[in-house]
Amino acid sequence: MKINIKEILLIVFAFLVINNLQSQEKYVVNTSIDNGFALAENNNVASILYSDMDYKGVQKVILDLQKDIESVSGATPKLYTGIDNLKDFPIIVGTLGKSPIINQLIEKKLIDESNLNGKWEKFIIKTIQNPFPGIKEALVIAGSDKRGTIYGIYDLCTQIGVSPWHFWADVPAKKASKIYITPGTHTLNEPKVKYRGIFINDEAPALSGWVHENYGSFNAEFYNKVFELILRLKGNYLWPAMWGRMFYVDDPKNKDLADEYGIVMGTSHHEPLTRAHAEWKKFGTGAWDYSTNTKNLEAFWRAGMERMGNTETIVTIGMRGDGDEPMTEGTAIELLENIVKKQRGIIADVTQKDITKTPQLWALYKEVQDYYDKGMRVPEDVTLLLCDDNWGNIRKLPVPSDTLRPGGYGVYYHFDYVGGPRNYKWINTNQIERTWEQMHLAYKHGVKNIWIVNVGDLKPMELPISFFLDFAWNPEKWNANNLPDYYVQWSRSIFGNMHAEEIADILMKYTKYNSRRKPELLSAKTYSIVNYGESDRIQKEFEALSNKAKHIYEKIPKDYKDAYYQLVLFPVLASANLNNLYIETAKNNYYAAQGRALTNETAKNVKNLFANDSILTNYYHTSLANGKWNHMMSQTHIGYISWQEPRYNVMPKINHITIKDKAAMGIAIEGSNNWYPEVKEGLELPEFVSYGNETHFIEIFNSGKESFKYNIKPANNWLRFSQSKGTIKEQKRIWISLQQEKIPKGQHETYFTIQKGTEQVKVKVKINNPQQTDINGFMENDGYISMEAKNYSRSVGTENINWITVPNLGKTSSGVTTLPVTAGIEKITESSPRLEFDFHSFSSGTVKIHAYFSPTLNYNPSIGHYYGIGIDEDAPKVINFHENDNEHNWNQLVANNIKIITTKLPLDKGDHTLKYYMKNSGLVLQKIVIETQPLKESYLGPKESVEIKK
Repeated sequence: MKINIKEILLIVFAFLVINNLQSQEKYVVNTSIDNGFALAENNNVASILYSDMDYKGVQKVILDLQKDIESVSGATPKLYTGIDNLKDFPIIVGTLGKSPIINQLIEKKLIDESNLNGKWEKFIIKTIQNPFPGIKEALVIAGSDKRGTIYGIYDLCTQIGVSPWHFWADVPAKKASKIYITPGTHTLNEPKVKYRGIFINDEAPALSGWVHENYGSFNAEFYNKVFELILRLKGNYLWPAMWGRMFYVDDPKNKDLADEYGIVMGTSHHEPLTRAHAEWKKFGTGAWDYSTNTKNLEAFWRAGMERMGNTETIVTIGMRGDGDEPMTEGTAIELLENIVKKQRGIIADVTQKDITKTPQLWALYKEVQDYYDKGMRVPEDVTLLLCDDNWGNIRKLPVPSDTLRPGGYGVYYHFDYVGGPRNYKWINTNQIERTWEQMHLAYKHGVKNIWIVNVGDLKPMELPISFFLDFAWNPEKWNANNLPDYYVQWSRSIFGNMHAEEIADILMKYTKYNSRRKPELLSAKTYSIVNYGESDRIQKEFEALSNKAKHIYEKIPKDYKDAYYQLVLFPVLASANLNNLYIETAKNNYYAAQGRALTNETAKNVKNLFANDSILTNYYHTSLANGKWNHMMSQTHIGYISWQEPRYNVMPKINHITIKDKAAMGIAIEGSNNWYPEVKEGLELPEFVSYGNETHFIEIFNSGKESFKYNIKPANNWLRFSQSKGTIKEQKRIWISLQQEKIPKGQHETYFTIQKGTEQVKVKVKINNPQQTDINGFMENDGYISMEAKNYSRSVGTENINWITVPNLGKTSSGVTTLPVTAGIEKITESSPRLEFDFHSFSSGTVKIHAYFSPTLNYNPSIGHYYGIGIDEDAPKVINFHENDNEHNWNQLVANNIKIITTKLPLDKGDHTLKYYMKNSGLVLQKIVIETQPLKESYLGPKESVEIKK
């Protein structure tokens, strides 16, 4: 094999690039390395040198560095503010232009000033030789500004083994007697999104109860923990708790502490000029109505700006109704524009600065976007804060020509919400894949100035918060292909290498299962207990996940159990318990209607599961971490009947029946609402296909207390039964499969008879046993062909448009979309980018093609979203994705977390290719179901069909 010089150079370059990236990822090791800086070794630990002229926040965080090194190594670094008596190998920390020590290192050319000067929040970590007399080597953490230095300090803390969640999730420090820093310069460069933060939307009783028990109020002691977390996660922005809370009033130290830390403060979308909503009730006079109460409102806002002083703040402008409500219907755009003009006048007058020098945002939240769409505008220096629909679907994005406005754009996103169609705030239901897909969309449309997310009570949103802020730092780092790695990386950052891949799998699955339908929206009617084995599947999935989570819990060290319980075990067990609660309720209703002897047992199961929810919560509140997190899981989540939560968890209604003394046989059929003895004839199993080892079942049940014997007799030898005879005390599930080698080719009907004494019940069976050589693709069975999007037969792109699979994004499997997300084509034709699905139909006539999509809003109405659907060489039918958009349909699609669009097309028997054509990027396809006979009712849709490949 010949390799030319060019190829060798490319290989070497790739090797160097890969190694450089690796050094940025992990630069702390626990074994001695050549030219490595020994931070801790042989009970010795590096001291810390800094200047007392540096920012107070930097000096404060240096104390955290000292504490973190001690918690990992067991040795406490000494602190120095001058080089006298300092020897050997210190850590030098400082900010460019603020620390004389860093300035001296720049003067000596030991630090390249161009790496930091003029940069936003950048840090470098590097070793230097002989920086000062008596110092042989030093590890330097230098920042371009206050937050840059703080990020550098906390980055080192994370690398040595202290999690950003050490307080908020009780993650223990990873002990190590030896800590070495690899040679080279380590940096994360500048963040790609300027302001990155969270909104603590404390809705009571969880966080509020916890705060009042531990801190008395939302004071500086509490916010100290919040600020530290944000900075450790490399965020920089906060909307504080606002329901009855007043950040600036509850504790005047709050403002000073935020300024010290370098946290950029803001207020939510309906709190103009830094005034909390609760302040109007406490200090305001008159109505919250600018047209009738102008002077009092202006005085109120002016006081807010005067209180702000010189602290770093993004000022919310505009006005909504009182208490997060819409403005009065018919409010004139002219009035709102005048409000903004007056507010900006107040800002300029109070700050005595050019108005463009004070960062401002205008949130296009709910009805405010309507004003924007109707022509309302704010000055170009104001950031337009675009919003999602409160359910993770971005409502509006700029067109490329609009992205140059000086104020830029931001996004207000949600992990938690109170409102229609249903509150969701109890537990994490957010897939990071969905967050990636929507925020990647925003970033590629030029939304780079502000990313802020509503995190509710903060806990239990640890995983999605971490991802949101990591992704905001560098949206180009994470893509569809490496998203699964984030779970592993995060697991490893919390638990080390202990079961990292297994824990990652649990996190990936529980968030997927929870995202199918928010817990608050679950009911006994959600999953079918009759069709497609749906409820059985849900229970089995959660059972397997619970067993895996419990198994790991038993194996991990004791000091990690508290962290594991709150980050992994509790959300899995609590979610599994709730799903089981509703499925058992559905069984109870179903059994009661049939008079089954097990009816009362299912009622008992429901009571036990309802009680178990309280037991899990009680452990979280009273035993976990010695009761540290009391109140934190107290959001009610069972028994919703409207968008607002019930006052208390309410157990679902259950049935008790009187059981007959004598035995009475009943028979329930998979996939059918008919059951014997209510229906004496016409009982029929779902159709069998002879490929894929398919099985179906019947349940023989007793409606009496006495037992009875049964016997199953097939009409021929084509069927196999898990148990063809026996005794029924309560009920028994009998599995039926095919003896394939005995079935002639073709489509057939047969039956079997269930006997109880002289009583006989006949069940019909349809069997499809085609020649395999006659079939290519997904095969029709039981009236449908179901195909997961990721299992397409072929993809056809263009030079500029590619198809990608987003693993795990979806209710049943993964999602497929196109990149780049700003791409589009003028017209759908037979040669457009497309996915092709080979399938075989045994039916002919007009069929319904159901395309399952992730919910996507019309974020650019001038362009919209269209796709094409066609079979074989027929011209594609163009579908307007948003044609039937309205409030009712929106409620359905966010509650179901799916949008299903149905298209009718003609179809003949035989092999075909279904083609799904792209026109606009931004649509995420999850599944396609071709309905040849009426589909049975289910939540997830029919399971994927058998695929035959020639």
